[in-house]
Amino acid sequence: MKYDIIVIGSGPGGYIAAVRASQLGKKVAIIEKYATLGGTCLNVGCIPSKALLDSSHHYYDAVHHFEEHGITVETPKIDFGKMVERKAKVVETTTGGIKYLMDKNNIDVFEGLGSFEDATHVKITKNDTTSEIIEGANIIIATGSKPSSLPFIKIDKERIITSTEALKLSEIPKDLLVIGGGVIGLELGSVYKRLGANVTVIEYMDKIVPGMDADVSKELQKVLKKQGIKFATSHKVNAVERNGDTITVKATDKKDREIEFSGDYCLVSVGRKAYTAGLGLEKVGVEVNERGQISVNDHLQTNIKNIYAIGDVVKGAMLAHKAEEEGVVVAEFLAGEKPHIDYNLIPGIVYTWPEVAAVGKTEDELKEAKIDYKSGKFSMRALGRSRASGDIDGFVKVLADKNTDEILGVHMVGARVADLIMEAAVAMEYRASAEDLARICHGHPTYSEAVKEAAKAAWDGKPLNA
Repeated sequence: MKYDIIVIGSGPGGYIAAVRASQLGKKVAIIEKYATLGGTCLNVGCIPSKALLDSSHHYYDAVHHFEEHGITVETPKIDFGKMVERKAKVVETTTGGIKYLMDKNNIDVFEGLGSFEDATHVKITKNDTTSEIIEGANIIIATGSKPSSLPFIKIDKERIITSTEALKLSEIPKDLLVIGGGVIGLELGSVYKRLGANVTVIEYMDKIVPGMDADVSKELQKVLKKQGIKFATSHKVNAVERNGDTITVKATDKKDREIEFSGDYCLVSVGRKAYTAGLGLEKVGVEVNERGQISVNDHLQTNIKNIYAIGDVVKGAMLAHKAEEEGVVVAEFLAGEKPHIDYNLIPGIVYTWPEVAAVGKTEDELKEAKIDYKSGKFSMRALGRSRASGDIDGFVKVLADKNTDEILGVHMVGARVADLIMEAAVAMEYRASAEDLARICHGHPTYSEAVKEAAKAAWDGKPLNA
């Protein structure tokens, strides 16, 4: 069969590219090697992790916060099986929604492993080893990523696990060791800490979420430590060993002392790597970089002119929403339109509680670029809405150009900042100044008032409620 566009991979980047291409009049096919659509994000990533985060948050509130709100309940009990079952239903509903979108947009779905025969023909090998070949004028690679590990760690998927296994454990760990203080490690560590596990995060760098603003990292670690999570930063892991149901992690600290950590589970969350296995890139000569990512130009076009790549399989932040935007960009480009994407305005979010969100430049990045800037910061504790809900941890920080007042970066820790960050992203898309944001009337009482106040602090140094 012949198609205008073939998409390999049905994650957020792939399925969105397929939908947008179909909307623009293209005949589209999508290939997915698993039985369900949606890729890592919907099946073993974003969606199931948020389902468990929400369930564990409800339990944590019932145990720790209901009484202060005047709600008396018997000691809450965890039905972990039911919690996991709910997570599975959320995933099933969400992936089913992708199937609906494919049908609605007349996109042909092929189940099997897609691999290149040549630049325009893709072979689809099914689980029963039968295969067929389809032809596409243009092909979009959207095969995503898989969890990384360290060379000396043997992931047994039982006690030494990745995020995939952590989302479907049959029991709550007693002592969970988390290698890596990034987004995935902190989110899943939070889930199991709320449910009663002892959690220790072992991080090579001197701070958690090392790519985010230093103030954000410091505040998040302080709050999570208050919740009971233990941290061992500046620790280099040298060995992970299993003896029965006991896992031992050996590491050296910054003074080169050997430290041992013991637990019944070890979550290895040291990042993710591009997944290109089985694609047959070598058959068509598609170039990859030293990190195994597919090399692309500004139009997400590979060195083979009719082959494109998007999402985790190319350079940049491994975020579902980044992949979606890239999918739209390629679909529109192939339809003759002139789309654009501003990578500086792709927000980063951590779904712990409090949440963390950021867009634009960090202070360190501005210093490195020798850009004169000013900073305004406002504490969530000063908000009436935060005091009403009891979510008083965190802050909003606005960084603006010292000369022009243009907003250059916004960093938040607090309740619902995962949603709140988009106010900053919209402002920065239109190159708003801190004064612009400060002069917008914000509803009261809302968490968003912290954005207004931080913007005013950056603009004239005089927030109204601090």
